[in-house]
This record gives sequence, structure tokens and C-alpha cells, in this order.
Amino acid sequence: MTRHFLRDDDLSPAEQSAVLDLAATLTTGATPLAGRAVAVVFEKPSLRTRVSFEVGIAQLGGHPVVIDAQNTHFGRGESIEDAARVLSRYVDAIVIRTFSDQRLAALAAAATVPVVNALTDGYHPCQLLADLLTIRERLGGAAGRTLAYVGDAANNMSHSYLLAGATAGMHVRVAGPQGYDPEPAVVARAAEIAAWTGGSVDTLRDPYEAVDGAHVVATDTWTSMGQEEDGRDRSTPFHPYQLNGKLLGAAATGAIVLHCLPAHRGEEITDEVLDGPQSAVLDQAENRLHAQKALLAWLL
Repeated sequence: MTRHFLRDDDLSPAEQSAVLDLAATLTTGATPLAGRAVAVVFEKPSLRTRVSFEVGIAQLGGHPVVIDAQNTHFGRGESIEDAARVLSRYVDAIVIRTFSDQRLAALAAAATVPVVNALTDGYHPCQLLADLLTIRERLGGAAGRTLAYVGDAANNMSHSYLLAGATAGMHVRVAGPQGYDPEPAVVARAAEIAAWTGGSVDTLRDPYEAVDGAHVVATDTWTSMGQEEDGRDRSTPFHPYQLNGKLLGAAATGAIVLHCLPAHRGEEITDEVLDGPQSAVLDQAENRLHAQKALLAWLL
């Protein structure tokens, strides 16, 4: 059976740990993808995802085939299932950054090679592998640590923090304003996983309650890609959730700050925090490369 990585809980706790172990030990010069090709499809614009996957595949000895859906016939007048079947004849894996999770699921159902979610509206699981790798490096491990995510709790990063954090045995707290809550099914699934791993999940309103004593404090832009014209106020409700020095002061001593980037400085996060001594965002960005290399090597 072909293994896909469509959302964070597609990896069991043991499998997640194995991928992160591999990310930390995969040596420079290792070429487990030698002679293999990986399609990297972009239906949403990208910087970090495109560069990290393209460079990572090449470093593993593979051939990245980057497909910009805006400039190709991918998905134009052709079903996503047919595109998946054709690509499966050419490449050994398909990485896609797209919009709906239903589109991703349709692609994976028709593909006969592994499909990797490089970001959808619902989840950002490759980012969370990088985040967990960063937490391991900075704090010595993730299990038992408390992670607070503040901001738009209804977005893909919130969902992935809940699922991946619970899988890693973390105590995950997400806080956002009324009307911007995570999907109840995601919260329920994360709680189910946490019951196995010794972690926990909480959804809160008060950002200070969420951050209190946390070892990791994370945020994301208040307007995710594709939400620019949704007609909702994506500024006023989020002001109390800005990750600034005062809010960070409620966290545990030595807490680290995560942001998946790009950041809107002065909105969801201030310069003093993003550029401050507790910020791990550049390590976090670099770890996209290492975590994704490990994921592809593990899947293939």
C-alpha cells in the first residue's frame, strides 16, 4: 500500500519520531533518492517550500521536477485524478502545495506513488516536522513540553500544531478570538492522540492563559493565503493576540519563539520578538530542508 503524508496524524508517534531522528542524522552526501524523480507541484505561490524541496531532493541525489500550475496544463481542463495517474508513470513521489484538502485527497487516491502535502488550507504538516525538529534541537525534546499557539486558531498551522504536537506528546494550547476556532473534528482527533502519548490539547480565548509557562510560543499571519478577499476583519479581533514582549514574558524562562514565515512585522509579531534572543525562526526555516529530506527518504 502506498504511504502518503497528507496531514500530521498520517504518521504514528513512532513514525514521527523515526522521521525526526533521520532528519537529525541524515549525513551530507547521502543519496537515497539517486535515480529517482520527485514532482513538486505549486498551485499556491511559495518561497521556502519551493527552495527547500528543490534543494533537498537534489541533495538526496534525486531530480526535482518543479511544476508551476500557473504556467502549465496541470489541472487545466483535466481531472486531478487523471493528472495523478499520469504523474505516477513519470515520477517516484508527488509533493503538492494546493488549496482544498479535498483536491489533495483526490490526487492521493488516484496516485500510485507517495503524495506529500506541502501545504493546504487545512494543514501544513511538513512545517510541523521542521518545528518539532527545532524544538528537539533547542529544548532537547518535545514530549512533555508545553506549546502555545496564538492568533488565528482556525487556520492550517493551528490544526497542524494540534495534531503534530499531540503526536509528539506535547501539551498544546491554541488561543484565538471568537469565530476563529479550530475545526472541532481536529481538536477531537488531537485529544484522542494525546490520550495515547501523554500530551494534552486545550482551546482557549485568553492568550496569556495559553502562553503562561509555555516552553514554545508560536504564531502565524492573521490572513492566510487565499483569505485576503474573504470579507472578514482580520486585524481588529487579533490585536490582543499579538506576540510581543509583554505576552512572551508570560512564557517559561528560556522559551523559544516560532513563526513559519513570512511574517507581517508589527501585526502578529513584533520586531523585538522576531529578532530577539528567544526567536528560533531562522533555525525553523532551515529545518524545513532537513525535515523534508528525511520525510522523502523515509517514504521512498
